[in-house]
Amino acid sequence: MIRSAIVALGLALADLAGADERLTVCHGYGCLVQEEVGYTDGQLGEIRRLMFAAGDAAGERQRLALAVGQLYAWAGQQSDIRHDKGGNYADEGVSGRMDCIDHSTTTTRLLRLLEARGYLRWHRVLEPTVRAVATVLFVHRSAVIETKDDAAESFAVDSWFVDNGQPAVILPLAEWKKGAGPDV
Repeated sequence: MIRSAIVALGLALADLAGADERLTVCHGYGCLVQEEVGYTDGQLGEIRRLMFAAGDAAGERQRLALAVGQLYAWAGQQSDIRHDKGGNYADEGVSGRMDCIDHSTTTTRLLRLLEARGYLRWHRVLEPTVRAVATVLFVHRSAVIETKDDAAESFAVDSWFVDNGQPAVILPLAEWKKGAGPDV
């Protein structure tokens, strides 16, 4: 068991050492645990091609949902977030589980990575936002993007709803603030 843990650690460090871009993901509820993951130029090239295939803002959001899911999947190969399930209850007690604070923080970091590389042509990244639906007892957070045009429409980019590696849910921010999203 110790030997397999040492081998796994060695492989993770080798992956990170070969990374061309590093990013910190958080989990453990409230970003209690911070882990650095790496993405290779090849992986980021796949994301660039995916994003640049978009012909407009709506297409960019569709591809962005896929890109965020893929970036989470690759991060999950290097960290415990691979165990994360949508919502807060399907993964109770497992290492790597993520609440909406973890997701909104990590997704914003992923979006800023894409923005810094010029992969977002029709959107800009904003700070995460909060909603309280029906009662202040249920507060939820999400990453946010906004269109770069004069209309400046805002959208929630919410990976909390889905299992690790699945496409993020992207909804108009006004609908998300009213409680829209998959039932988890």
